[in-house]
Amino acid sequence: MSDKIVVVISTAEKEKVYTGMMYAVNAIKQGWMKEVRLIFFGPSEKLLLSDSELQDYVKEYLKLKGEAVACKFISDNDKTSENISKMGLQVQYVGEMISDLIKDGFVPMIW
Repeated sequence: MSDKIVVVISTAEKEKVYTGMMYAVNAIKQGWMKEVRLIFFGPSEKLLLSDSELQDYVKEYLKLKGEAVACKFISDNDKTSENISKMGLQVQYVGEMISDLIKDGFVPMIW
């Protein structure tokens, strides 16, 4: 069984975003998983920009892990790439990245 996860947060529903981020943060803090990756993909990207509570969770994750990624295709279309980058997220194309992580044994958790 794999001890590596990629948490993909795509929903625009705050409660689901919060839950996915809470899991990612606690999986690192508590040592539940050897490796945890966090990717924002879709409507969650806009929500992050407007919600300070979620931004605080991003900051906490980044302190623990050092990097999280938001989808460049989505943020470029929404004209939010610069603001997402200012939050400390890397803005990259994520389709191939997610596929490669799965091929490398990461279990996807989709929120």
